[in-house]
Amino acid sequence: MESLYEFLDQHDIYIVLIIVLVIWLLLYFYLFRIDKKITKIEESTESNSSGKNN
Repeated sequence: MESLYEFLDQHDIYIVLIIVLVIWLLLYFYLFRIDKKITKIEESTESNSSGKNN
């Protein structure tokens, strides 16, 4: 375990890269969820509006 701490202490860039990667993954997951919710709302709105027109 000591060697891991030494490695991270000498290579700070890897810590930064890991943090940035996690942020990008969380952002992607959040946007994917938002897109699915918006698509569901759009489909619901389209079915409601087409039902009222007939």
